[in-house]
Amino acid sequence: MNVTVLSLGYLGTNCYLLGGTDGCLVIDPAGEPDRVLAALGDRKLVAILLTHGHFDHVGAVRDLVAETGCDVYIHPAELGLPSAITAGPLYHTHTYGEGDRLTLAGLSFTVLHTPGHTPGSVCLCFGDQMFCGDTLFAGSIGRTDLPGGDSKTMGQTLRRLAALEGDFRVWPGHGEPSTLIEEQRYNPYL
Repeated sequence: MNVTVLSLGYLGTNCYLLGGTDGCLVIDPAGEPDRVLAALGDRKLVAILLTHGHFDHVGAVRDLVAETGCDVYIHPAELGLPSAITAGPLYHTHTYGEGDRLTLAGLSFTVLHTPGHTPGSVCLCFGDQMFCGDTLFAGSIGRTDLPGGDSKTMGQTLRRLAALEGDFRVWPGHGEPSTLIEEQRYNPYL
């Protein structure tokens, strides 16, 4: 799997392009659809995968769908978020949830439901690569004080991540990548 990272929008959201054998997947296209399309080049965009529905992670969804006709996946709990933090109704064609195993663009992944930042936050695990949106950052975690956030639920999610065995490359929604082992050892929230 080939991973391309784009920092998009005024909040510097990490957007990930994952190259598979049958096209590409985009995780959290925050904005700047022209930059995403340029990075895709002539590769087919099969689907957009959303880790959660905040405006700074979904800004380019509609433009990319209009240009490519791709599918869009999100956890159903996100569909109830207030439009003030999603920049309008969340566009999607499919939902996914805890334990779902999908293969898209020739890439297989598992969905972990990791609520707390939002009710439907997810981490997407492609083998030993974890794309975690705003659930986990290098040395920190996502905030829980926005509508739909819940610190008690985030605590449960973090205990789950702290107990995961094996190591994952952690690709967060903002900032630098890390590893799960490093976060388990040094992140004060875990």
